[in-house]
Amino acid sequence: MSAQNRFPGRAVDAQTVQLSDFQDISIVHHADKPSPHSSRVSGRSRRGCGAGAPQPRAWLPGLAALAALALAGCGFGGRPLSQTVAVRVTTGFGSTVVGDDSLSRFPAAWSVLALTRHFFAVQTASGGRSVTSIKRIAGQSTRQWSLYINGIAAAKGAGATRLYPGDQVWWDLHDRRVTANVPAVVGAFPEPFTSGSGGQRIPTALICANQDEACAAVTRSLDRAGVKVAFQGLGTGSGAESLSVVVGTYRQLRGVIATELLSAGPSQSGVYATFVGSSGQALELEDPTGNVVDTVHGSVGLIAAVEESGINEPVWLVTGNDRAGVAAAAQALTPAALADHFAVAVLPDHRVIGLPLDPNR
Repeated sequence: MSAQNRFPGRAVDAQTVQLSDFQDISIVHHADKPSPHSSRVSGRSRRGCGAGAPQPRAWLPGLAALAALALAGCGFGGRPLSQTVAVRVTTGFGSTVVGDDSLSRFPAAWSVLALTRHFFAVQTASGGRSVTSIKRIAGQSTRQWSLYINGIAAAKGAGATRLYPGDQVWWDLHDRRVTANVPAVVGAFPEPFTSGSGGQRIPTALICANQDEACAAVTRSLDRAGVKVAFQGLGTGSGAESLSVVVGTYRQLRGVIATELLSAGPSQSGVYATFVGSSGQALELEDPTGNVVDTVHGSVGLIAAVEESGINEPVWLVTGNDRAGVAAAAQALTPAALADHFAVAVLPDHRVIGLPLDPNR
């Protein structure tokens, strides 16, 4: 049975994007040079602002100075755009919302655990290092609580993770039989691009296989969230201290490590979807146990975040089995379409469905 008719989802309205948006863009190549001012923040390395930043050849008008700073590792960083912190609790890979709340002010010494306990009953184990129950919903041997800060898996326990202005805390209780490691999720968008990690925004690199409407749509989506990007060429690498958004068909992105992880399946990528065929002509959709529920043909898109070895920040993939699928995925890069999803597939009729698939739907 076709996935186009089987799965409920959110329809994404098409948005006209002019190719002329890209008339002033050219690809920037740069070497990723470590800064002598590197520091560690919340378990993730942060690069300081140093001299000798590589200069871009050409950018969108007015962004040349910002681009040079971004490539140095500091230009698009700084403080989060919002000071409000929020906590959201879900189960089943975001399929059921248990509760959510937010604060505009909080004590400076608060941890993520303190914020969670402010709103919900929480039980812990191992001296507070792991959370076993939230709102009296307890984990089990194969279903445990996972913690994400701004869409990135927490590197430490909630009690040892400091809370920063703008942090969006997401707890989810889900099946871990396929993998215990889902390093990043898309359902907190526009995080992590707006608040970053450890209280610091992270430079964002946009890597497009084509200067087309899909790349323009992703640029606009990030711009609406207040995020400026550094454009880079496919295969040039974005550096270990940058968030990357890679846009292109699965075939075009073959050879990109993040894309190759998808081929290895959810146990390696944390994404419950796999492109199949010699050039990724179709997309297999999987349930929480890793079983293939359906295979989608036609123009299908995928938005997912993965973690590459040696890269400190997540790599976001906006991809599809053809350029129409990529364009549909790019149009779905909105907070409303991605909310509470670990990853999403965009079906040929532009409905957006969360991954993994809920076997009860």
